[in-house]
Amino acid sequence: MSYTLPEFLAHAIAMEDEAAERYLELADMMEAHRNDEVSALFRDMHRFSLMHRDAIRARVGSIELPRLKSWEFRWRTPPEMGDEDAFDYMLDAYHALGYARDNETRALQYYRSVAEESSDADVKRLAGEFATEEDEHVAALERWIERIHRPSETWAQDPAHRA
Repeated sequence: MSYTLPEFLAHAIAMEDEAAERYLELADMMEAHRNDEVSALFRDMHRFSLMHRDAIRARVGSIELPRLKSWEFRWRTPPEMGDEDAFDYMLDAYHALGYARDNETRALQYYRSVAEESSDADVKRLAGEFATEEDEHVAALERWIERIHRPSETWAQDPAHRA
């Protein structure tokens, strides 16, 4: 995945926008389930995504970014969006955290692959930095998953949780 710097930055901004939107949805969902602690975590992650997006925009400076249409992105689904089937209003905190961790893991893998495959030194460096940030998010979510109540194995067998 070799990108020009403007193209890579446009992808990174879009990814952070998607992550922010998804975290806000997860926060609202956890709030509806009256899990204020996990809701607060997701609201923090929402803010971090917006801060990261804004930091990327600040790095853009005078670089003109392409205005990519949805079909021009180099993915079918943004890495931090995840599987729609896994995201429903019935998610408990444990599964919501796992969903978020999986999204962050895909973002980490995406940035790592860009860093490894890019021929542009700036893209390689920035993708490596972004991968490090995503790795920190994965680790933070892993710590939350370890301490949160894990539902019984029969949770997934409930007809309400199957398509």
